[in-house]
Amino acid sequence: MKFSKEYLRDAIYACWLGKNIGGTIGTPYEGGRELLDIEGFASRPGQPLPNDDLDLQLVWLRAMDELGPQNVNSKTLGEYWLGYVKPHWNEYGVGKANMRGGILPPLSGELFNEHWKNSNGAWIRTEIWASLYPGRVEKAVHYAFEDASVDHGFGEGSYAAIFVAAMESAAFVCKDIRTLIRIGLSHIPEDCRVARAVRLVVESYDRGVSWKEVRLALIEQSADIGWFQAPANVGFVILGLLYGECDFKRSVITAVNCGDDTDCTGATVGALLGIMQGMAGIPEDWRQYIGDSIVNCCLLNGHGRFPQSCTALTDCVLNLLPVTLRTGMADFMDRGVSVEIGSENDFSGVTTESLMGRGLPDSLRCRTRWSFSIDAPFAEAILSFDREPVLAPGESLTGTVALRPHTLPEARQFRLNWVLPEGWQVSGRKCLFTATMASFNPDLPSDAANAEAAFTITAGERVEAVNGLILDITAPDRPTHILVPVTILG
Repeated sequence: MKFSKEYLRDAIYACWLGKNIGGTIGTPYEGGRELLDIEGFASRPGQPLPNDDLDLQLVWLRAMDELGPQNVNSKTLGEYWLGYVKPHWNEYGVGKANMRGGILPPLSGELFNEHWKNSNGAWIRTEIWASLYPGRVEKAVHYAFEDASVDHGFGEGSYAAIFVAAMESAAFVCKDIRTLIRIGLSHIPEDCRVARAVRLVVESYDRGVSWKEVRLALIEQSADIGWFQAPANVGFVILGLLYGECDFKRSVITAVNCGDDTDCTGATVGALLGIMQGMAGIPEDWRQYIGDSIVNCCLLNGHGRFPQSCTALTDCVLNLLPVTLRTGMADFMDRGVSVEIGSENDFSGVTTESLMGRGLPDSLRCRTRWSFSIDAPFAEAILSFDREPVLAPGESLTGTVALRPHTLPEARQFRLNWVLPEGWQVSGRKCLFTATMASFNPDLPSDAANAEAAFTITAGERVEAVNGLILDITAPDRPTHILVPVTILG
């Protein structure tokens, strides 16, 4: 896979400009439930409207630059949430409140968030992952989930983010909208509500159903979870793209005319078409009308330290691409450089199948909604509860701890030590044993060598509003402790 610098600059700039255009057109109508009949901008020329869809991505860009991709995950993004993001509305507020109470992501997106975890806050901020990983769909969807899980947990909002990020990343090397939809669907569970909404639009379009009828069908399909939710609004995005035939103006306006979260649907349509078509696909009159600037609305701690224009944002992304597109050493030794930035494009080795995948949705199916993980150099620990981690005095909470070794191929015993509040107790095994499963059955995959043990936490007579426990996991002959902070709410 080879990209020319000129191609990447054009596509990435068009992505952000398209995002700004669609968001500015849709913002005046956000939250309305009626069918609209707009024709273009309601704002003043040269004054793009502020949009959290863009603001949050400036924070994620900063995290990638300051920490490096290897250190960006749901936990570190959660810290950037608390440090740089001002709003407390809907899932933003729930996720931030949970984290301030000691609840780690993705639990922060699950606890007390039954309604808003299915909403729109995550799929609207995926362009940063796509533009940092053009054509590297598996990477883009990985970071999209780490991001989305902070305030959406394992809800439909996270599946929507994965779907959109997959389409946007693939759009750098694939220009057919139907193929992009297939690629996006391949990365989310087939039975999730987002997938059902997307399929409803595609099937209706193929049958010749009018877009207004499809809009009503999407609303009816999501009636039980209400408005301002991801499944229907992602459906409106796909509706705009198909019924607008990927013409920039028609597609953005059609999506916005569906109503509901109009700034998000218009912005996402604009961003995806920007990636697909570059600046040649953005009408000159709309480009001149919007200008180049970015207007912030929800950033804390130094607006001037974030990009203030689409040009500056594009430059910052391009500056990071040599890091994000670097080929890992193992792949480099096996196959040579797989992604290059040079003087020309060459996507001849890229197939649709190589952009599709089931790895992420399959791994998510193995997780409970009340789970989180802590990574260490030699293993990843996954702690799962059977229900929400809230206890009254004397009550018990059951769960499991599982280990996925990274660099310990040999059989290994791990010691489990709990540090508890006074009067609390934990029952369960004190050791975990991981075996080299290949030594027993060479046909089993290497990740089958995962150890798991059940535990039961019983609260003492005194339960605080926030109760801190620590699970200390150690391995013989290894100096690193895996310290798993466990927060139980009273």
